[in-house]
Amino acid sequence: MGTITFHGAAQEVTGSCHLVESPALGRVLLDCGVRQGGDALNRVQDEGFPFDPTSIDAVILSHAHLDHSGLLPTLVHQGFRGPIYCTQATKGLLRILLEDASGLYHRDLEHENLRRERSGRPQLEEEYTEKDVAKVLDLCDTSVYRSPRPLSPDAVLTFHDAGHILGSSIVELVLTEKGETRRLVFSGDLGKTDSVLMNDPATLEEADIVMMEGTYGDRNHRSMDNTLEQLEQILHDTWERGGNVLIPSFAVGRAQEIIYHLGCLYHAGKLDGWQIFLDSPMAIEVTQVYDHWLHILDSKDVRCLTQFGRESLELFLPTLKLTNSPEESMGINRIKRGAIIIAGSGMCTGGRIRHHFKHRIWREHNTLLFIGFQARGTLGRRLVDGEKKIRLFGDEYLVRARIETLGGFSAHAGQSELIDWALHFRNQPRMILVHGEAEALEALSLKLWDEHKVRCTVPAQGDCISF
Repeated sequence: MGTITFHGAAQEVTGSCHLVESPALGRVLLDCGVRQGGDALNRVQDEGFPFDPTSIDAVILSHAHLDHSGLLPTLVHQGFRGPIYCTQATKGLLRILLEDASGLYHRDLEHENLRRERSGRPQLEEEYTEKDVAKVLDLCDTSVYRSPRPLSPDAVLTFHDAGHILGSSIVELVLTEKGETRRLVFSGDLGKTDSVLMNDPATLEEADIVMMEGTYGDRNHRSMDNTLEQLEQILHDTWERGGNVLIPSFAVGRAQEIIYHLGCLYHAGKLDGWQIFLDSPMAIEVTQVYDHWLHILDSKDVRCLTQFGRESLELFLPTLKLTNSPEESMGINRIKRGAIIIAGSGMCTGGRIRHHFKHRIWREHNTLLFIGFQARGTLGRRLVDGEKKIRLFGDEYLVRARIETLGGFSAHAGQSELIDWALHFRNQPRMILVHGEAEALEALSLKLWDEHKVRCTVPAQGDCISF
């Protein structure tokens, strides 16, 4: 019937990219993501495709996060011209993320080439242009959830709500060849069942082969009640120390979730005195996209917004200040205590959060609060793992701020939720685990086998599986 070759997110969390080849479908990529870690220039310049982009017939995009979409401009630059299938909300977010990533990449490329010119070294060629980003958006072909659409006479695609971020999808492909049908399900990134704003991930019952993520395959998250209690305690303790709270946040999903929870604390009278800053132009724009799509989000949480007469996340938290300009961002540094600063990037690989580190990470009365997964090789992961000295902008800084992690705010399903999702399939499909570090995937595989006799395959980079 066909093959799947794993070109990314195979025993690693980032760089999702899987090539599905079948006579019924052609040559189609499930996602085309960039690997996280390093600066914007290295992330693009160091990537390459082990296939000819002109030979790819289509891309099916599970969601807009850059580790699933970030190499689409490079794919287009190298000759891809096929459709990019995604949901309508994903396309709206994709524009913001790709344009921002392009700006960072081309800025870093310009600086690097200036250094090379000064030292007489050859210039680096750009891997894609701003026009390629526009072409990616032009190629997007959007669908709504639960609406089957033919990709060919023998292939049907359906998106289901993955509950991870706005527009995120579980991909279902039904392929027919010589009267035989195969159903392939790709989970994309599955959300937690109690994430605010997001609907619970859809469950499917029929499949012949399932590709399931395992980011947190080795552990469960704290309950949301415990997480919110921990958040309140962290805010209280930091206030008592006369400090500030720095929250590295992904612009899509985590920023909106933390704003929602801080809004709930505000309306409960538990945020007196705090000044709150969303210091990320991209997160500000993404929040406006979320407001536009509130009608497809979790109805219970949306009702919580509207019962206070607030029709948007921004208005739900009246003490929230949006800092778009660099001057406004720098102005936050004059605040000595009582500031909650939400800024990107979520893994501290770039963005304004690093500038806030420069001013505050070496002060022991401050708190650095992580609310999302930190991939290996990122500054965020090193800080979570206890690194005491870091280099920023050519200087060394001591890490004296308290480091805290709120696992309950993760956008990914924990181990028990992944297992529950997998067990909804009635006919025991072949289970393939992707998008997780090797230890997490191995733990999930063992758990599924030991307790439920579900056998899993954990492919490595470049492996090919027939189906």
